[in-house]
Amino acid sequence: MTLRQHWLMGALVGAPLLLALAPVLWGVLPLWLLAVFLQQPVYMLHQAEEHLGDRFRRFVNEHLAGGREALTPLAVVVINVGGVWAVNAASLLLAALIHPGWGLVAVYLTLINGVTHLAAAVALRAFNPGLVTGVLLFLPAGAWGLALVAAQPGVGWGSHLGAAALILALHAAIVWHVKRRAR
Repeated sequence: MTLRQHWLMGALVGAPLLLALAPVLWGVLPLWLLAVFLQQPVYMLHQAEEHLGDRFRRFVNEHLAGGREALTPLAVVVINVGGVWAVNAASLLLAALIHPGWGLVAVYLTLINGVTHLAAAVALRAFNPGLVTGVLLFLPAGAWGLALVAAQPGVGWGSHLGAAALILALHAAIVWHVKRRAR
């Protein structure tokens, strides 16, 4: 059994477990930090919609790479475990321990991915795996988190620009990887 084959089970098991913690954390964590924490289980629900049956990888390879194996199973694991789970964990820890502005990293990860799914659906005039949760979960959860974190003392435009730039760079790296492998 390898992580590459079974990483999605972590999302399927992890999302309900993390969501079950939310009522316990309510009142213990400041509401803005709870909103940052909730970005992860929301993202895991999205990953289930997106990746069950290898739907997203096949969609990218078929529609964006001309049928070539541009997005590999290993890349999917690196993106989702490293680029989502680890990034969200770091964002939560840094927000709790260093500065609330770090919470914007998790928030923008959710928001930008939701907008990306919506923009892809419009551009391609087609459904894409992850679109439903991208719109129904990411946009409201991200907007809620954005409003709460942005209201914290010391969270200014620099925090927003830094977090958004980091997440846009992550997305650009994925696009670059897919385009490079598609050639």
